[in-house]
Amino acid sequence: MSKKTGLSRRDFLRSAVALGAGGVMVGALPALAKPARHPQSALLQSRPTLNMWWWGEQELPGLQRWLDRAVASYEGAQINTLLQDTSVVISQFQTAAAAGEAPDIQFLWNGIYHMESVWFGYLEPLDGLVSQEVLDKSGATALSFYEGRQYRVGWYPIPMVHYYNKRLFDQAGLDADNPPKTWDEFLNACDRLKSAGITPYGGGIQDGFWGEWFFGQSLVQSLDSPSDAINLFIGDLDFREPRYHECWVRLRELVDLGFLNDDISSLELYPGIDLIVTNRLAMGLSVGTRVPADNALLEGDLGVMIMPVFGEGALAGKPLLDSQGLGISSQSQHKEVAADFLEYINQREWLDAMWEITGWMPSNSDWDSSVIEDPLVAKIWNEWNLGDNIAYVPNLMPAQFWTDAMFVAAQAIIAGEMTGEEAGEQNARIAQEWRDFNPDLVENYQIWAASLA
Repeated sequence: MSKKTGLSRRDFLRSAVALGAGGVMVGALPALAKPARHPQSALLQSRPTLNMWWWGEQELPGLQRWLDRAVASYEGAQINTLLQDTSVVISQFQTAAAAGEAPDIQFLWNGIYHMESVWFGYLEPLDGLVSQEVLDKSGATALSFYEGRQYRVGWYPIPMVHYYNKRLFDQAGLDADNPPKTWDEFLNACDRLKSAGITPYGGGIQDGFWGEWFFGQSLVQSLDSPSDAINLFIGDLDFREPRYHECWVRLRELVDLGFLNDDISSLELYPGIDLIVTNRLAMGLSVGTRVPADNALLEGDLGVMIMPVFGEGALAGKPLLDSQGLGISSQSQHKEVAADFLEYINQREWLDAMWEITGWMPSNSDWDSSVIEDPLVAKIWNEWNLGDNIAYVPNLMPAQFWTDAMFVAAQAIIAGEMTGEEAGEQNARIAQEWRDFNPDLVENYQIWAASLA
């Protein structure tokens, strides 16, 4: 999940489990007769009013204009939209739902960010409500399913990528058209960059997100299925096994070799990415939504790659894809109309309009990508969106693991205060503490793991 704000994921997750904390309530909607599913022209006769709470302008400027136009042109209902502050996307919906006053359509981050609302009974399964074609093509990812039922429609994609600066590769005598694919090739590239006086790798970890991204892109190399990540949290697999803390061993290796930027601990995520775009850092973690603007700033000298492979899991070497999405409240009196609107914005006209207005692609695989002119953006569409991608497993992390295990381990390793093996011990201990205090959540996670296996 990509959020260009100063608020940490710790706050998102803590607010998600504190139902009543910081929630903003809306007045209850009047009870209207439930309309039958009709074409838009017939729906004009009843013209119900729906509320839609959403997020996304913060990371994808122009989305507000796109949504305003879509809502204005939709004939099936009057849809009132509310752009939510980043800090209350989860808590505001859950607080309203607990009071029976949820909006009809809700923006939903992926994985645990919306799955707890599924477990609370706040979200309506979309199977049989939204057309199967839209569900299949919308790009919601596997993390939108629970017990075989889908709870989100994909909206726009968040490919998780590695950046590299082709200019700096050229300066170090590296082949900028063939970035490293294996860990040995990666270490060799880092060594040559360092020898040329160029900082090889890094970013900014102060706010914790870089640690999450590194953990997500490296842990997955030891997994055979996204369900393996859940099994590490619920205790069916063990972080103390070398395979499952190798990700931390590799991070410590980069620290010990002096390949990270010296100011990584004092920079936040996005200023750290900016180092690559301003020719001060050769490689690092990023997200696809930044690619069009960043590649333009580098005049076509930006490269993207999959994290170099060291692991032997079945998921190693595959592109990671997250997505933002929309769902329907189980309390909505107009579920069929809400579903009709979700289908409406997945029509070709509105898929094309997203690209035209925001400069970024929709997640729907039915979109005509021939309009992409930038070869790098086309590469992301074809390899990340349409390729053999895998879901972003940090979206499965329990809140306590994020705050007390991942965040702490990443910063301690970069500070030289923890080894990879010690991080594995710490991860296992925090996972056990979480299980001890959350037996109900563990049971839900077990069911979820079976769905993802």
